[in-house]
Amino acid sequence: MITSSPEQWVNTLMDTLGAPGAGIAIALENVFPPLPSEVILPLAGFSASTGKLNLTATVLWTTAGSVVGALVLYWLGAWLGRDRTIALASKVPLVKAKDIEKAEDWFARHGKKAVFFGRMVPVFRSLISVPAGVERMPLPAFVGLTTLGSAIWNTAFIMAGYALGENWKEVSGHVATYSKLVLGVLLLVFAAFVTRRVIRSRNERRRE
Repeated sequence: MITSSPEQWVNTLMDTLGAPGAGIAIALENVFPPLPSEVILPLAGFSASTGKLNLTATVLWTTAGSVVGALVLYWLGAWLGRDRTIALASKVPLVKAKDIEKAEDWFARHGKKAVFFGRMVPVFRSLISVPAGVERMPLPAFVGLTTLGSAIWNTAFIMAGYALGENWKEVSGHVATYSKLVLGVLLLVFAAFVTRRVIRSRNERRRE
């Protein structure tokens, strides 16, 4: 049970287990996003700079943790499957079956790019694993792309924390700004979708 701040909890985990502790924290971050990687990874890099953790082992373990967390969500998507996903989505206001079909077509064309680059985008880092499972992306491709994308993301943040030392929290500040921009774009896209759907529904009722 987490009774302290995320920083303290992750620090305790790494003090107790070493680099595998950082890997466990990242695995949990994939499944429970409130444990942000922008805190875990720079903190792990700082710990490596003090000699508490081995730098190479930290990169390897956190990448392994990313893959494990992603696989949990992949299998969740596989368990849901297409029929359950459509059934759930159909209960969401303004969402129609053809929207799901469009999403499926998009993922069929761009799924590999989405899985790779999605590992380096806040919010999408975790969520992208679910549609990959729903669409049953070949497991070797999913694991390979997730490993590569995660390795790039993790290494960048760990090295930033390593270089900044006690000032590792500066990394979190920059990423927080980046995350807000991503969320802002997502909200705009969602608002545009809702607006278009409302207008279309009104026009259809008028034609009736």
